[in-house]
Amino acid sequence: MKTLKPYLIAAAAATAVACSAPHAGACSRVMYQGTDSLFVIGRSLDWKTPIPTNVYIYPRGMKKVSSDQPNHLSWTSRYGAVYAVSYDGGITEGMNEEGLVISGLFCKGTVYNDERASELPQMSMAVFVAWMLDQCATTDEVSALLQKAPFAIQGATFDGGTVSQLHWGVTDKSGKSIIFEFDHGKIHIYDMGDYRAMTNDPNWPQMTAIINYWDKIGGKNMLPGTVSSPDRCVRANYFAHHVKAVDDPDLAVAICRSILVNSCVPYTYEIQGQPELSSTQWRTYSVPCNLRYYFDLVTNPGYYYVDLNKVNLRKGAPVLKLDTSKTSDLVGDATSRLFVTKPFSPMY
Repeated sequence: MKTLKPYLIAAAAATAVACSAPHAGACSRVMYQGTDSLFVIGRSLDWKTPIPTNVYIYPRGMKKVSSDQPNHLSWTSRYGAVYAVSYDGGITEGMNEEGLVISGLFCKGTVYNDERASELPQMSMAVFVAWMLDQCATTDEVSALLQKAPFAIQGATFDGGTVSQLHWGVTDKSGKSIIFEFDHGKIHIYDMGDYRAMTNDPNWPQMTAIINYWDKIGGKNMLPGTVSSPDRCVRANYFAHHVKAVDDPDLAVAICRSILVNSCVPYTYEIQGQPELSSTQWRTYSVPCNLRYYFDLVTNPGYYYVDLNKVNLRKGAPVLKLDTSKTSDLVGDATSRLFVTKPFSPMY
């Protein structure tokens, strides 16, 4: 046991930090690795109240800005992408036509800005994911873009004043993954290496200490079973490493789904005295090799996908939308249910 002591101390300290955070959102992200460069990135969106989220597809060649403030960044999208847009006002995650996947998960330890924030170009949380997906094809390009020029994060609150304190997971078509976190104006970028899951608090260096501790114990006979962020991360990471690698994308999605569900919080689950506890509202599965993006609303009888290969992403093509509140009957390919719409209005 002496060799476990450093990991145990680190794990206990990090778990205490995570469990003390009030009103924590309980999201999970996992990467399933199959054979022949087959990857599936699954994520859950967990919150204490429903977060209405619709699927949008944007073409290439659209001019965009990072904020409604005078000091902002501007760009023209190089790649078309599918976005999950919450409240029809802010992008939670998405995948572009190059197979790059970016997901934002709650992390209550996040402090975005420092005292220079008012002097820097403003980046709204509502379009931050689009800024990266629109311009980058790989994880390395995201890292370079983040470090290219300083900016300050801004964003509207939601659900009665909640601030979106997030960290992000990024995975490209090759499976290379990073996590990046903000700390008082600094961006810390971590290569995930062979770790295959992330959740919420604590920050990534502390979370890896917890995962390493449980790796020493071994998961065959015992795994942590609560809905806390560290426990969910350990379970997802363990099972992602111990399921069969397959070459069938449909089966790979099913396997990834089974791993993710094991690390989700049951819908309507409550603990007396903890009204902030979040339960899973929806899940998504991104498949970079065939550009299918699956949406899995927990109150629906099935889950469905849109196929970017079947959508016009050329410059000048219309923005498309899938209203998830009106698709309870869908299973399988839902690309034909996309309809032309106006771009969503960012909640700057």
